[in-house]
Amino acid sequence: MASTKEKLMSIHSALPRQPTNKISVVGVGQVGMACAFSILVQGVCNELALTDVVEDKLKGELLDLRHGLPFLRNVKLDADKDLKVTANSKIIVISAGVRQRPGESRLSLVQRNTEIYKQMIPKLVEYSPNAIFLVVSNPVDVLTYVTWKLSGLPEHRIIGSGTNLDSARFRYFISEKLEISATSVHGWIVGEHGDSSVPVWSGLNVGGVNLVNLNPKIGKEDDPENWKQVHTQVVQSAYEIINLKGYTSWAIGLSVASICHSLLRNEHRIYALSTCIDDWPSKDVTGIKEKEVFFSVPCVLGVNGIVSKVAQTLSEEESQKLRDSAATLSKIQSEIQF
Repeated sequence: MASTKEKLMSIHSALPRQPTNKISVVGVGQVGMACAFSILVQGVCNELALTDVVEDKLKGELLDLRHGLPFLRNVKLDADKDLKVTANSKIIVISAGVRQRPGESRLSLVQRNTEIYKQMIPKLVEYSPNAIFLVVSNPVDVLTYVTWKLSGLPEHRIIGSGTNLDSARFRYFISEKLEISATSVHGWIVGEHGDSSVPVWSGLNVGGVNLVNLNPKIGKEDDPENWKQVHTQVVQSAYEIINLKGYTSWAIGLSVASICHSLLRNEHRIYALSTCIDDWPSKDVTGIKEKEVFFSVPCVLGVNGIVSKVAQTLSEEESQKLRDSAATLSKIQSEIQF
């Protein structure tokens, strides 16, 4: 006897399976779910998988999202504690990891996360050998390096979210100061994600006008307009949000969704992302000597990951700050026990 489904429609089982743009999110904490939600509402993919070690929360998040599917484009949603659920992903977003304990050193935090990644990354590569890995967990630069080392994949397919959100905050605060749209501000934060990030004041422009030509002291200590405060706002904004609501989530989720969209659509858009800077055209010019260091530079994204890295012209002050970042990151990387 024919089922209701069979009575409703004819099913051609011989038709070839449609290709999927599958994204998997590893870790369903506040950040992971903000990434998943942003990806869903923007229609970035047609298949989304979630995985986490906390089974009840994982199931609850899956059910909650599935009940919203009638309001979204058709997306296949799945979740499981078993990493097999991520199989055949085009992109794997890594938001899993342990948080820093009070008084804990950054190296200790990295080492604890490395132990988790040792169990996780090789399995994810096994299930999705052609995937691009997008690392969001902090400290993002070092964990992107750890992911690269553990995965055995080419570096153009291992990407950290890096200073993409820092750059967005930078543009936002400048737009507020100038009273124009943030989309019309073109500015970059590069280097290490966090307090030592480097604002590229020398390349900041609005409407094709370099602001350093209007104010040669912009971003410097003796700037009469105190533009340096904008970078202070960028650095402090995450701390402020955490103090107010306990965590940051929505902006990084939107950042990740935009990155994933650009990757899957082969858009060749430029983002400030954490990557191995060995082949960055500006590395030698800035005087960075360290090898295999990961931090953020402007990267062109395509369907296979990072297509190229933009050669920035930086001031000596900006170059010195990047040299300091590279030295710090290299020291931490060298002490990780694999």
